[in-house]
Amino acid sequence: MASSKGSWTIGLIFIACTVIMAESYTVGVRKVRFMASQWSLAHATFYGDETASETMGGACGYGNLFNSGYGMDTAALSSTLFRNGYACGTCYQIRCVSSPHCFRGSPIATVTATNLCPPNWAQDSNNGGWCNPPRTHFDMSKPAFMKIAEWKAGIVPVMYRRVPCVKKGGLRFTFQGNGYWLLVYVMNVGGGGDIGGIWVKGSKTGWMSMSHNWGASYQAFATLGGQALSFKDEVEIK
Repeated sequence: MASSKGSWTIGLIFIACTVIMAESYTVGVRKVRFMASQWSLAHATFYGDETASETMGGACGYGNLFNSGYGMDTAALSSTLFRNGYACGTCYQIRCVSSPHCFRGSPIATVTATNLCPPNWAQDSNNGGWCNPPRTHFDMSKPAFMKIAEWKAGIVPVMYRRVPCVKKGGLRFTFQGNGYWLLVYVMNVGGGGDIGGIWVKGSKTGWMSMSHNWGASYQAFATLGGQALSFKDEVEIK
C-alpha cells in the first residue's frame, strides 16, 4: 500500500455560529496517481428509474449528485466494498458477463461509489439479499446499468475493476458546524477518488487530525470560527 499526500488552502473565512450551517466551495484541481486494479467477479442490479432521481443524496453525503460533480453514472456498494464509507468517491469499470441479457460486445460502464446498498437479512443472499455480506455487489443507477445490460434482467453477473477517477471542476467542500465542531464533506475527488485521512489547520492553530464521521465526512472538535482554514489529506492507494 502506498500513500500520496497533497495540501491546499481555502482562502475563505469559516464563521462559527450556534446553529448548523452548510456552505459549499470549489478549490483547485487535485491530481493523484492511481493505477487500475485487476478485474474481479461480482453481480449488479439497479435502483431508481431513468432519471436517476432516487440516487440523489445517499450514504456518502454528496447531496445533489449533479451539483457535487457525480451525475448519473453512480452505484451503491454492498458493505463489503463500502467499508463504512471509506470507499465513497471511488470509481469502477463494470461490464456484464455470462448472461443472455448482456449487451453485445460487453460494453463498459464507469461509475462512482456514492451510496451504500445495505444488507437485507430477510432475503436469502442468493435470492434478493444481493448486498448481504460477504457478497461483492453493485446496485447501479438505472442509466448506468442500461449501458451494460437489458434492465429487465434485474441482476447480472459482472466483472469489475477499480480505476482512476476523472473529475472536472476541482475539489468541492461542504461545511457544517457550530462554534465547537466542524464537519467537512470532500467531493469531486480525482485520482483514487477516496480520502484516507484529512487534517485541518486554522490561521491561529496547528494541524489537527479530523476523525471520520461517516461516508465522505470528517469532523474536528475545535474552535475554528473567524479563521482561514487549510486542509491536507492522505489518500489510500490500493
